[in-house]
Amino acid sequence: MKTPFNKFLYIGFLLLGLFQVFFSKDYMQATASLGIALAFDPFDQEQKWDERPMWQKTVLIIHLGLVAAMFRFDVGLNDK
Repeated sequence: MKTPFNKFLYIGFLLLGLFQVFFSKDYMQATASLGIALAFDPFDQEQKWDERPMWQKTVLIIHLGLVAAMFRFDVGLNDK
């Protein structure tokens, strides 16, 4: 896939996840949407991980950490 198309998909799933968090209050669906957004790497996919700028690595790692935290938050809310 070409990078511009991936950017649109990444932003689309990101916005969908944020909508599900703030308006639908469906945290598990939001976690899934935000996790799927990571599959559409908005940066140059031809570039190896070691060659990427530090800010790109930071954005993706923070995004992954937030998805993991949201998953834990949702599991904690539904824990009985």
